[in-house]
Amino acid sequence: MDVQRVIEGVLAGRTRQISRAISAVEDGAPQAPELLKALFERSGGAHVVGITGAPGAGKSTLTDHLVLLLRGAGRRVGVLAVDPTSPFSGGAILGDRVRMDRHFTDPGVYIRSMATRGTLGGVSAGTYDAVTVLEAAGFDEVIIETVGVGQDEIDIVNTAHTSIVVLVPGMGDDVQAIKAGILEIGDLLVINKADRPQTARLETELAMMLDLAPSDGAWRPPVVKTVARDGEGIDDVLEAIAAHRQFLSSDERGYLKEVERCRHRIRELWKAAAMERLLPSLLSDEELESAAERMARRQAEPYSLIEKLSKRFNS
Repeated sequence: MDVQRVIEGVLAGRTRQISRAISAVEDGAPQAPELLKALFERSGGAHVVGITGAPGAGKSTLTDHLVLLLRGAGRRVGVLAVDPTSPFSGGAILGDRVRMDRHFTDPGVYIRSMATRGTLGGVSAGTYDAVTVLEAAGFDEVIIETVGVGQDEIDIVNTAHTSIVVLVPGMGDDVQAIKAGILEIGDLLVINKADRPQTARLETELAMMLDLAPSDGAWRPPVVKTVARDGEGIDDVLEAIAAHRQFLSSDERGYLKEVERCRHRIRELWKAAAMERLLPSLLSDEELESAAERMARRQAEPYSLIEKLSKRFNS
């Protein structure tokens, strides 16, 4: 890879070079750090919106209509659709991306599927760096659609400026509303498929949850009803996103949010670097294999091994 050519192409907004850069950071290519170092100072200009929720909630359809309206307003939009990893190829199944096929020929829209590759939390390991690439390429808005998630897969809150949780009436969300986890990270709650008869009940449950949730009174997540299939309510979602963006721009809230995002990223990079460099020196492949075989035969338990490794690390 000609790193300088890719950097110049990304900064010029060329689709092929953007794709090459994201592939490099997603695959952990040796050139990835050099790319990101060069692009980072040109990043930070986009508003990052995360869309999360259970499988079948209509996240892709909602994203598709949001892109349509944003393009109508003249905004350049990048979309990162995180799909489950294929057990056969190791890549993304592309189910989310194909639902947005009407944007493929629009030069103002870039859509990329990213595989989870075993990463928990609803996003892939390279999502944050892919956002950096898209920001450096000059996109005004970046939308991250997470893989279908449960109650505690909430990594999107550490990546997005505005997090949207999509719920569907009749799918058990009225029960989920009173549980800790995914609903608590939403800056905006969207009830999709709001033409269903259970909508009023879900809306009431969410209102009760918001009333009980601890808050400093500064921002109360709005509840917006949509029928994304028909494009209904999408304008209201955009208005709510704009309101939250305005909220973040006051009293340094946006800056503090960015500091939190950066703090999380530094920790993640440090943990990855520490694992890559320290683990092989503490535990060889041969020792790991031997320990696993003894453990499988119930001739040894793993806890003593961990204690042994901890002593090596502290010595």
